[in-house]
Amino acid sequence: MVTTPIKPSKHPLAEYIYRLESGKSLLKNSPQNVMEVVGILKSYGIVLDAYSNNLNYIADHQFLNLFPFFKYFDGEFSWGKLFRHWWHDRINFEYAEYCMRAMLWHGGGKLDEYVDSAEFAKLMEDSIKAKTQGNLFISSLNKIFPDFLSEQVKMSVYTSALGQFWRVMSDMFISLSDRYDEGEINTIEDVVKHILDALVVDANKPITYDVDIKGKTYPLIPEKAGLTFLMDTAVPYVEAVFFRGNPFLGTVSFNAQANQISYDQSQFTYGALYADPLPVGSAGIPPTLLMQDMRHYLPKYLSEFYRNTTRGEDDLLVKICISFQKSMYCVTTAAIQGLAPHPLTTENITEKEANRKYLEGWMNRFTTSRILDVND
Repeated sequence: MVTTPIKPSKHPLAEYIYRLESGKSLLKNSPQNVMEVVGILKSYGIVLDAYSNNLNYIADHQFLNLFPFFKYFDGEFSWGKLFRHWWHDRINFEYAEYCMRAMLWHGGGKLDEYVDSAEFAKLMEDSIKAKTQGNLFISSLNKIFPDFLSEQVKMSVYTSALGQFWRVMSDMFISLSDRYDEGEINTIEDVVKHILDALVVDANKPITYDVDIKGKTYPLIPEKAGLTFLMDTAVPYVEAVFFRGNPFLGTVSFNAQANQISYDQSQFTYGALYADPLPVGSAGIPPTLLMQDMRHYLPKYLSEFYRNTTRGEDDLLVKICISFQKSMYCVTTAAIQGLAPHPLTTENITEKEANRKYLEGWMNRFTTSRILDVND
């Protein structure tokens, strides 16, 4: 029997479709790329550990605290910490909240549907009533502005969900670095497989959340809600942070008449896969906080690599951003492989055609991204 081969793709990024269909990554394989990606993900994993711990602390211990002055102290206040905080010699937890708000604003997935459900509204009402009981100021505020506290509760839910998501991702990236050090990770495809395998293992990990109020537990995301790690936190995170993001103040006009920002959120292209490393490495741009955090935890081999390139460490944040962007294309490759309707290396013609349509949909979103730049 003669098998008719699938027709060549006419997409401008067909090269990357063919790469994915042959089991390769969106990022080309080279020893330098492997070193950069693993090294930056080790640093990122350490930072995510701190982000995750703090987000979980805020969700669990600062619930409906309208003036959480010490929320970045993880419950361990000291004057030394306070002075480091004022001097900015610390982890920039503000970036973690920036990502949380991006997820909340863009929504998507079952988590977004759940926080708008009648089931959640009842649980939320119970928690608000318990928290405001005996507090004349907050209970009065809730009566005057009935949606204010409910939005605060939704932020707590997303804070907890993102904290749980990053807990898994942190462990994943640290173990990747360990395997690289042991000689088990040698190619970009090895990196992608490690990430995909870890995503699959934790795909159905339950996302739950409850708060303790005056010694009583109030569930806000019970296990019966059926929210899971992959589809309800990982996928919305990729959509909100990798792709859409938020326009950076000072880089585009927020004046509606200027038409520099799309009225359609789904058309936003301010995420990590599109960001120009030059402004990202500049003061006042939120991801700069992440780059500043990662610079403190770079493995020795990556620090030496940056030091020996043009300009040395004078443009370190820009170089960190470029390496980080490369790593995010590896994570995105794993996500594309994991969500594909059929294995991307299938030989079945019907499955190949379904995959081709699926991949061309992804490539439509990459046309204005930095996919060509990271592979230059």
